[in-house]
Amino acid sequence: MRYHILACDYDGTIAQDGHVSTATVAALERIRASGRKLVLVTGRELDELLEIFPQVNLFERVVAENGALLYNPSNHDVKALGDPPSEAFVQALHTRGVAPMSVGRVIVATWAPHHVTVLDTIRELGLELQVIFNKGAVMVLPASINKATGLRAALKEMGLSPHETIGVGDAENDHAFLSLCECSVAVANALPALRDRADIVTQGDHGIGVAELIGEIIDNDLSRFEPRLTRHDLFIGTDPIGHEMTIRAFGAGVLIAGPSGSGKSTTTTSVLERLAEQGYQFCIIDPEGDYESLEFAIAVGTGERGPSAEEVLQVLAQPDQNVVVNLIGLRLADRPAFFSKLLPQLLEFRERTGRPHWLIVDEAHHLLPPTWEPGSSSFAVDLQRTIFVTVHPDEVHPAVLASVGTVIAVGKGPEETLRLFCQTQQEQPPSGANIELDTGEVLVWPRLDKVAPRRVRISPTRTERHRHSRKYSEGELPPERSFFFRGPEGKMNLRAQNLIVFMQLADGVDDDTWKFHLRQADVSEWFRVCIKDDGLADAAEAIEHDAKLSAAESRELIRKAVEQRYTLPA
Repeated sequence: MRYHILACDYDGTIAQDGHVSTATVAALERIRASGRKLVLVTGRELDELLEIFPQVNLFERVVAENGALLYNPSNHDVKALGDPPSEAFVQALHTRGVAPMSVGRVIVATWAPHHVTVLDTIRELGLELQVIFNKGAVMVLPASINKATGLRAALKEMGLSPHETIGVGDAENDHAFLSLCECSVAVANALPALRDRADIVTQGDHGIGVAELIGEIIDNDLSRFEPRLTRHDLFIGTDPIGHEMTIRAFGAGVLIAGPSGSGKSTTTTSVLERLAEQGYQFCIIDPEGDYESLEFAIAVGTGERGPSAEEVLQVLAQPDQNVVVNLIGLRLADRPAFFSKLLPQLLEFRERTGRPHWLIVDEAHHLLPPTWEPGSSSFAVDLQRTIFVTVHPDEVHPAVLASVGTVIAVGKGPEETLRLFCQTQQEQPPSGANIELDTGEVLVWPRLDKVAPRRVRISPTRTERHRHSRKYSEGELPPERSFFFRGPEGKMNLRAQNLIVFMQLADGVDDDTWKFHLRQADVSEWFRVCIKDDGLADAAEAIEHDAKLSAAESRELIRKAVEQRYTLPA
């Protein structure tokens, strides 16, 4: 299920001339029976609404007073989301003949043409208030309040997100909350400006249009309208002629693959930033602790202690929180078993809540190998909206890769990456993949769109240059990713488990040992493959190739290159 909530305006949408028909009530009952929830978002005052609409308990929450009041029909709890109007303001409107006028818990409402008097009064009293129009109605509210803020508060109480929400309305004051929703719908009688901006316009008006919409939701979860829903697409980068490349925010999986040190983590981080910016919740399975320092996610698990499924789900229970499942504290052999137990719980949670919107599985060849047992024929469907990151696409279970709609090949030899992927799916590789990528470029193949691969310059990330900083400068890399000073005769075995120790050992080893590792290009390879910093590796490579440098000079240049990117002790 993609959509878990239908948020409805009242007047002009489910109601006509102030009343909701029996047929519309029946449609609302049908969508509740489908397991979805209803939220009513109205400009009306609550007491008035309760008088004219006895079926209000069909709704999980009611956002009244145009976003200023939140009501829970199940326990009759009422929460004001703004300050009440000042007595001086209300009295000034009475004195100036503004009538009819109603005063709610937060809202002050009247009708045109009194908006001119209202605006003059606000200006003269120096108040921070806004005027919102609803066809002929004029509503005065605190400056920060509208239907969108009210709906967001309702969804937060329900533990749900706007990205699982369909909104339907008809008038000017519905623009904000419809823009917030993943899918916006205007009924046929809506104002032209609202119909122009909506993702979908119903054929029927008022409640008939809402019933029509509900039928589509129950029948196919609005899947036939999916091609229209492009406003949430995730920007990846631009092609050589400046065209933007995007992936669907809801849809088939993504494979990011390429050799070690080729920039897979940079590409993945770029996508994660786009997800975070647009409020899509993600859960990244991080076997090697590469993403523990993401500033917009909570890391569960440490180098000393593995994570638990309960911790992961507790973080995901809040729609605005992302989680990094750090497996570095588990033994290498134990990580696939932990993932096997966690994955069904994540998929069950996603079926129930719609979240996390995206799963990211790093080192997918290790966690989802060909020996993996999916457990159900719907496995590939369940893994929609999953990003698989791997060095070896041919070592990932074919049923897993069947869910992939977009392949992003990173680093040298992108045609080989696509060939290995296609080999798992027993299909012909696309033509046009045999190209040399420049630094910062990837090859994007929208596989399901049946189009040729495109070279794309990845959007720069603000996170990548800080992402590894603490971990690689002072953290504890496992032995297989540490640097070992062994010397030309292999008599030494000095382990550097981070950059601080590396530079300390580099200062202490003899010149012959230092120059031996430079000649072997061991330093640049370690920076590229284990530290996963291409910029630092490139700088080290240039130093390694400069035979005129003395051991002391090359040490100092390597230190400066490291210190430009990482904070080391003096």
